[in-house]
Amino acid sequence: MDTGNTAFLIICTALVLMMTPALAFFYGGLVRAKSVISMMMMSFGSIAIVGLLWIIYGYAIAFPAFDSASFYGIPGVFGIDIAHIGLEDLLVVPDGASVPPLVFAAFQATFAIITVALISGAIADRAKFGAWMVFAGVWATLVYFPVASWIFNFTVVDGEMTSGGWLVYNVGALDFAGGTAVEINSGAAALALALVLGKRIGFAKGIHKPHNVPFVLLGAGLLWFGWFGFNAGSAIAADGIAAIALINTMAAGTTGIIGWLIIERVKDGKATSVGAASGAVAGLVAITPSCAYLTPTWALVLGLVTGVLCALAVELKFTFGFDDSLDVVGIHLVGGLIGTLFLGFFAAEVGLLYSGSFDQLGKQAIAAFSVLVYSFVLTFAIGWVIEKTMGFRVRNEDELAGIDLVMHGEESYDY
Repeated sequence: MDTGNTAFLIICTALVLMMTPALAFFYGGLVRAKSVISMMMMSFGSIAIVGLLWIIYGYAIAFPAFDSASFYGIPGVFGIDIAHIGLEDLLVVPDGASVPPLVFAAFQATFAIITVALISGAIADRAKFGAWMVFAGVWATLVYFPVASWIFNFTVVDGEMTSGGWLVYNVGALDFAGGTAVEINSGAAALALALVLGKRIGFAKGIHKPHNVPFVLLGAGLLWFGWFGFNAGSAIAADGIAAIALINTMAAGTTGIIGWLIIERVKDGKATSVGAASGAVAGLVAITPSCAYLTPTWALVLGLVTGVLCALAVELKFTFGFDDSLDVVGIHLVGGLIGTLFLGFFAAEVGLLYSGSFDQLGKQAIAAFSVLVYSFVLTFAIGWVIEKTMGFRVRNEDELAGIDLVMHGEESYDY
């Protein structure tokens, strides 16, 4: 065990967990004043239900041992006799492991949590909290845990991958920190759920405005702060790979802001603070799968391109008539697709620019659209069943009045 790498991953775990409360601020500032608690509670609800399920069985699904004789999951759960598991069993570090398995399990739990929380932005102002909690648990089980295994679960021996999830090991796709498992996955789910719940009352361009812009900026800043742990921590070591992921995370976020603000200035005549926050997040989304495979120059280009394209993509909901309340589709789905496919052109050594071959682009496309279709279809089915049984959307009168009092018996502001 390497104590330095262990300490590094513990810090990164804390940083990534903080991203979900940061997302609560980001989303909370974007909704109406009477829906803030509901919006933020969906993020905190994700922490509770997904964190619980991850420990019970999620880690075992996402990271099963490839050797059938090896232990599956975290000791003490998933069918193991809890009464006969002691602390000494939890502290065993396999030979050759750089960090204790439980530290890695905790780190990956934070990825599962924020992926589910991201989806909530698509159904702001109109979702029942109880239905959301049921959805979060079912979706994590049927969608996130398997997809995480396709991407993150692999074994490397002497620098060579010897086994792993099919999209990385068999297909050969590159995804360093979750452009497919986190961003495309949540973005496709957001689109499906927005279609199931339908449009907000009065849905139209310019009708729904952020109630607290400082919250949005605070949330974006804390998300960026946590994103360093998200991307650099995916190296699972404080090494050169973590360093390139770190600088690329900085680079793409900066140019994401610039790209988004350019579009705002050209289209609307003003560069907004909400646009700056959204551009930063778009750049960070795109660099997530590619942060360890690009030079900083290409990371700057990726952020700029993504900021521009995502600023344009968020308008698609008005063109096609789906109510993605807080632009999860326009930022996370589109940004995740851009970042994943960008590797097919510019990934060091294997991208088209370096190899002269479209081979890696094909692999990236297979991974991106496999996750997109899987997530969309299953999410639509899960959301539809919940809506038809317990009901997912609040009543129209509750939506108009504001759902904080109805769902939680609280108000954000004492007028």
